[in-house]
Amino acid sequence: MAVAKQDKQLPQLLLSFGSGLLFSVGLIVSQMVNPAKVLNFLDLAGNWDPTLAFVMGGAVMVTIPLFWLVLKRPHPLFAKSFYLPTRRDVDWRLIVGSTVFGIGWGIAGLCPGPALTALASGLLPVVGFVAAMTAGAFIYQWLFDTH
Repeated sequence: MAVAKQDKQLPQLLLSFGSGLLFSVGLIVSQMVNPAKVLNFLDLAGNWDPTLAFVMGGAVMVTIPLFWLVLKRPHPLFAKSFYLPTRRDVDWRLIVGSTVFGIGWGIAGLCPGPALTALASGLLPVVGFVAAMTAGAFIYQWLFDTH
């Protein structure tokens, strides 16, 4: 029985790996793993670099129609149902979390996806960022998560 379950999970794992790999390659090609590129985008009064806006715009132009098509399906290819967020309220945790995320992004020029991709560079600041991000996730779980 366990072998049959593993056989069903293999396509989902391969699709997940392929999606993550494609996302990582996109981050590398667009130079979003380069903290200087991101920091220059945030520097409106100085050496502003608008290329991040084009990367985000391109991603949104692809994502919106594909989400619309995918969500017309009764369920995902390898799952029984879609797992979509149900909460739509704005609470203090969302505001504080967004603020902390933005401050960290502005200081380091990295956010979680590009940071994980940039780990392959082996650069100490990237490793430190990912270690701090991981520690923050564990601290949050310890303080707030009730599971």
